[in-house]
Amino acid sequence: MVRVEITRKAPVGRPRGFDADEALERAMLVFWEQGYEGASLTDLTTAMGITRTSMYAAFGNKEQLFRKALERYTEGPASYAARAMEQPSAKEVATAFLAGSVRATTRPGCPAGCLGVQGSLAAGESGRAAQDALIAWRDDGRLRLRQRFQRAVDEGDLPADADPDLLARYLMTVANGIAVQAAGGATHSELQQVADTALRNWPPV
Repeated sequence: MVRVEITRKAPVGRPRGFDADEALERAMLVFWEQGYEGASLTDLTTAMGITRTSMYAAFGNKEQLFRKALERYTEGPASYAARAMEQPSAKEVATAFLAGSVRATTRPGCPAGCLGVQGSLAAGESGRAAQDALIAWRDDGRLRLRQRFQRAVDEGDLPADADPDLLARYLMTVANGIAVQAAGGATHSELQQVADTALRNWPPV
């Protein structure tokens, strides 16, 4: 009698399933808190609950992951900027923009400050791409404000001699300062007072 041995093959290994949306949210928080260069791959994958292989497969390298995290930040915590643009008057746009900045930078359960401001301020050569991405991100925000204020001038909502570019830079400078102050421990109340003071010089219609 011939004995036949049946060899059972082990199932082919499959990567552990994970929620990509949740993983990206966690990566965003790590970058937000530690900055681009401060966030190591170990920090990121540990927070995301995945292996490096899974991270590369789902999101690409660290730089690509950072860009995706910045997109998520724009659509999430920083979405106040897009909503502010929809306000009916330039003064209301400015008010909503700065109030949103205060809320986002002092948000309970989130890192203090702004990912878009502090994420790569002191980056070395390895973080140059991330720094460039954030410069472009801030410039885009300023451009959108300038376009909105130009519309306000055209519609008579702002004086004819108002400078849309200067107003946009003014708001961005105040908002960026709010982010830095928040990271240093300033409270929501303190920063809202700063925002209110900044708007007292807004051009009258």
